[in-house]
Amino acid sequence: MSSPAQPRVLLRHSLYVWVLLAMVSILSMSFVVFRAISQKMQAERIDPVYDQFDELQLESARAILQRWGQESVAQYMHRLDGLFGGSHYLLDGSGEDLVSGTDRSEMLPKPPAVKSRGAWHGHWEITHRSADGKFWFAAEGAQPRWNIWAFLPYYFLVLGATGILCWIAAAGVISPIRRIANSIAQFGQGDLSVRVETDRPDEIGQLGRSFNDMAERMERLITSERRLLSDISHELRSPLARLKFAMKLARTSNDPAAALERIERDVNRIASLVSDIVAINVVEDDPALEEKKDICVRDIIDEVTHDCQVEAQARGCTIEVGGQVCGEVLGNPELLRRAVENVVRNAIRYSPERTAVEVALGEDERDARITVRDYGPGVPEQAMERIFDPFFRVEEARNTNGGGSGLGLSIAKRAVCVHRGKIVAENATPGLRVTISIPLARALAVVS
Repeated sequence: MSSPAQPRVLLRHSLYVWVLLAMVSILSMSFVVFRAISQKMQAERIDPVYDQFDELQLESARAILQRWGQESVAQYMHRLDGLFGGSHYLLDGSGEDLVSGTDRSEMLPKPPAVKSRGAWHGHWEITHRSADGKFWFAAEGAQPRWNIWAFLPYYFLVLGATGILCWIAAAGVISPIRRIANSIAQFGQGDLSVRVETDRPDEIGQLGRSFNDMAERMERLITSERRLLSDISHELRSPLARLKFAMKLARTSNDPAAALERIERDVNRIASLVSDIVAINVVEDDPALEEKKDICVRDIIDEVTHDCQVEAQARGCTIEVGGQVCGEVLGNPELLRRAVENVVRNAIRYSPERTAVEVALGEDERDARITVRDYGPGVPEQAMERIFDPFFRVEEARNTNGGGSGLGLSIAKRAVCVHRGKIVAENATPGLRVTISIPLARALAVVS
């Protein structure tokens, strides 16, 4: 059961309420502004016309008095009373009524004012003095009462317009935001497939598309991590089982050295697997890898071939390097070396005896290229798109060569992507050809 405070909290945190309050505030400020404009127009445009009209009436009454006398002035004032309502008077300079003789000096403004117009004590009064100061024109009447009920249609019109504007704001702004919020909530509850359907070109559409892009990356990342954990558990299961069996065998075997050798082999395999798992995550998460500098590609190749030469000789094959790259690339030397080394070691692992692993260098106006080819069994076409996936190994090669952890090419691909490059593989018939393309530093400078 909700507490009484909850509705107040919902109102305080609802955009509907804030939009309504904003519109009411705008209407109120508009009223104040229009009122000020009206008063300014009254003072600058309308009151001067009334003053001229009052002066005309004053001069007319004065002329009638001087030509026909008091009786004619009384008739003239009576006609004004009938036309405009209220009572009109012609006073002398001291405020005495020239028709009735009544003292009406209380109606006159205090000097040095020569005219007045306004409402006092429940009635309105107007006074206007002649230029020579000998006469005053004065008028008074009951203050008109405002009938509030006469303005009800206008109030309803304003309320209806405000309601329509609030509905438009809700339909165009608040409702889409709430749909985006609901999508975010569903995504947070584990529905990784939820997306915001929007084709709006404004900021709300941009917000929805930004969420979709984020959700796409998060879904891909979470799915990849789940698959990675599943693959890790699968990869560790076999060596751990063999390790457990070897430990039991070591306790009962007449040849403990063979059992210890098997244990060491499985421990080394687990250590290599863990090392590769750490490497594949460090490729994208290590802040030190963001420190980039100019790299000579030939130096990287020379270092990699020197390190891999012993392994190639043990496999009965050689490494041949050809071509040249004159330009430099921008990146992290250790990360790029690791990418090239993994590709070369993968080629050595599947190369037959008395064959060569060919490393060819080349460049164009934009990219430096490193191509590594072996003369092994190659990769089935249906598996070509997956060889850069973590833990993927071609079954035939795995059985005949023992394989690795299945992370080498995946590490290489991530490292190349960090350098804004591309890595592709294709069958060379015989063998496999892997090509790495890295943008040259001078090309990046032109783009930036």
